[in-house]
Amino acid sequence: MKALSKPVTVGKLQQRSTRMLFFIGGIVGAAMASGLLTLGAAPLTSALACVAVMLAVLCAAFRGLLPFGGASEGPPLAIPRGIVLFLGLLCFVVFLVEGAMLDWSAVFLTEQRGVQSAQAGFGFACFSLATTLGRLMGDAIVRKLGPRIIVAGGGSLATLGIVLASLVPSWQISLVGYALVGMGCSNIVPVLFSAVGRQRKMPQSVAVPALTTLGYAGILAGPAGIGFIARHSSLVAAFLLVAALMAGVAISSRAFEPAASSLG
Repeated sequence: MKALSKPVTVGKLQQRSTRMLFFIGGIVGAAMASGLLTLGAAPLTSALACVAVMLAVLCAAFRGLLPFGGASEGPPLAIPRGIVLFLGLLCFVVFLVEGAMLDWSAVFLTEQRGVQSAQAGFGFACFSLATTLGRLMGDAIVRKLGPRIIVAGGGSLATLGIVLASLVPSWQISLVGYALVGMGCSNIVPVLFSAVGRQRKMPQSVAVPALTTLGYAGILAGPAGIGFIARHSSLVAAFLLVAALMAGVAISSRAFEPAASSLG
C-alpha cells in the first residue's frame, strides 16, 4: 500500500522492491526454520525464533509505515471486465502457483520424495531464491525480450519445473524444478500489472485493485483446491493440473503481441 501511494515512477520501483523483499523473507524464514529443526530445535522453538525476527524487522520498519490512509477513488468492490478480467485470470493462475509452492512443496517433498521434515522447507526456499534472482534481473530482461516472450517463456519454464518436480523420482530434481518455477513466475506478474496500467477499458484506480484481488484469490483458493484434488486423486495429479494451468498462461502470451499497448 505504501508503494501504491507514491508517484508513478517511484511507486513502480517500490512495488518491485516490496515484492522482491517478500520472497527474500520467504527464503530467510524457510532456511531459518529448516536450519533450526536440523540442529535439533523443537518446532515451537523454531517458530518462536522466526516470530522474534519478524518482530525485530517490524520494529525497525515502524517509522516508515504510513500514518494515514488514502482517499478512496473507486467503488468498494471492483468487478473486472474485458482485458482486465483476462489479465486478472492470468494473475490468479500465477499467484495460485505461488500458493502451491508455499503450502504444498514441503508436503510433497516429505510424502513423495522421502525428505525429512526438517529439510522440507528448502523446497520453498529454492523457489523464493529463484524468484528473487529473477526479479533482480527483471527490468533488463523485460526491456530486452518484451512482454510476450516473458509470459511465454516464463510460463513454459514454470510448467517444465512443475512437471520435473512431480514426475522425476528424485528430491534433488524436485528442488531444481521448484527453482525453475520461481524463475519462470518471477516476472510474469510485473508484466501483468504493467499491462493493466496501460489498458483503457477501466480506470486504473479500479483496474489495479481488481487485478490484485483476483491474484490473491489464487493464493487462497489454490492450496485448498490442490488439497481437494490430492484427497480424491493424488498430490502428483494436483500438481500436474497446476502445470496445465501454467501452460495456459504461456499460450496466452499471444495476446501481448504485437505490442503491450494492443491490450487496451
